[in-house]
Amino acid sequence: MSSLPLSRAAALSAWGAFLPQVRQYAARRNHVEPGHENVSRLSPALRHRLLTEDEVIAGTLDRFSFGAAEKWLQEVCWRRYWKGWLELRPQVWTSWRSRVRELRGTSPPGILERAEAVASGESGVACMDLIARELIGTGYLHNHARMWWASFWVHAEGLPWELGADFFFRHLLDADPASNTLSWRWVSGLQTPGKTYLVRLSNLEKYAGETLLRDPGGSHRIADGAVKPMLQQDWADTTKRPLANLPPEPAPCAGRTGLWLHADDLAPETGLGPRFCPDAVAAFSSERIYRERYRLAEHRIAALHTVLADGVARAGAHFGCPAMLWDTDDPVAAICSWAEAEQLTRIVAFAPQVGPVGDLVPRLSSRLAGMGTTLHLIRRSSDTHAFSLAGSGFFPFWEKMSRHLQTNPVPAV
Repeated sequence: MSSLPLSRAAALSAWGAFLPQVRQYAARRNHVEPGHENVSRLSPALRHRLLTEDEVIAGTLDRFSFGAAEKWLQEVCWRRYWKGWLELRPQVWTSWRSRVRELRGTSPPGILERAEAVASGESGVACMDLIARELIGTGYLHNHARMWWASFWVHAEGLPWELGADFFFRHLLDADPASNTLSWRWVSGLQTPGKTYLVRLSNLEKYAGETLLRDPGGSHRIADGAVKPMLQQDWADTTKRPLANLPPEPAPCAGRTGLWLHADDLAPETGLGPRFCPDAVAAFSSERIYRERYRLAEHRIAALHTVLADGVARAGAHFGCPAMLWDTDDPVAAICSWAEAEQLTRIVAFAPQVGPVGDLVPRLSSRLAGMGTTLHLIRRSSDTHAFSLAGSGFFPFWEKMSRHLQTNPVPAV
C-alpha cells in the first residue's frame, strides 16, 4: 500500500493530513473501507518511530481537548501498553518463537497444508480470503479485519495461533513483536484467560458491508453462533519481571561515541539530549536473517531497508557525522567491526524492544565488552513511565495514563 509512510517526511505529512479527522475518529474507526482513509495508517511510522507517540500525543492535545480526542489517544497508547507488557514478560516472545519453530517441524502435514491454504487466501470463505490476499498484497490490514481473520484462523479453522501470528509477522509492514504476539494471544483467549474473541457475520455486515461481503461464499461458516471457542494450551510463562532500569539520555563521554540506529526507534532527532554529538552513526540490516530466520515477505524486507536508510540519512545530517547502513549476515559481528574501525569507546542506542533486535543485545554487549567498548542503552522517559503502568490489563493502564496525559503536558520532541 503506497500510502503507508516509510520515511519521517512521509509520516509527518500523513500525520498533518489526518490530524483534522481526530475529532471524528471514534465514530469512523471501526469501519473497514476501501483505502482505509477513515483511519490514520500511521502504524508503520509509529512502529519504527519515524514519528513518535509523544509527537502525536502532543500534536493532538495542542489542537483538541482530551475529551474530544480520548479514543484516538487511547489507540495511540495501545502499542505502548503492549510493549510495556512484553518488556515485563520477555519470555512470552521467546516462547512464541520457539513454538513457531516446533510447530513447523512437528505438526501433521494436514495441519500445515490447511494453514498454508488459509494463509494464501484459499480457505473457501470469500470474505476471509479477501483479507488474507489484502495482507499479502499490501502489507496492511485494518485492525478490525485483523481481529476477524485471527478469530477465523483460531476458532473456525482450529489452527495454532502461533502460526497465524507468524503469518501476520512475516507480512505486516507495521509488525510489532508485542502488539502482534499479544493481540493473537488475546483473540485466542490466552492474554485474558478464557476470554476469546469470536468472529460474527453480523459484525462484518455492520462494519465491512460491500468491502468484504460482495461474494457471500462460505459465509455460513462465520454466521452468528457458528464459531465456538477453540481453547489452546498456553505454553508461555507470564510471570512479571522487573523492568530494566535505564537512563533517559546518554551520559557525557570523553571518548569516541557511536550511535547505533535500529528499526525499533528511528527518531534520533529526539530523545538523545541537546549535548549528544556522536562521532559516527550506523544501522545494520540482514536480509539473510530476515529471510532464513523469520521468513519475512519481500515487501516487508524492502520496507525495513527503506526505514533504516531514512533514519541513517537523517541522523547523518542532524549530527553532521559519517552515517552508514550495513547489510550483513551477522549484525553483532558487523557492529563490533564498525566499533573497531571507528575506534569507538562507547556505542549509544535506544534500548531495543523485546523482539528480533532485542535478542541481539546480550551477545552484542558481551562482545563489545571484550573489545573495551561499552554498550550504553537509554530509554525515553515517556516509555519508562508507560511501561511501568503496564503490569496488568489495558484499562487499569489507561486509567493511570489518561490522568497522566491530562496533568502532564507531553513535549513534542
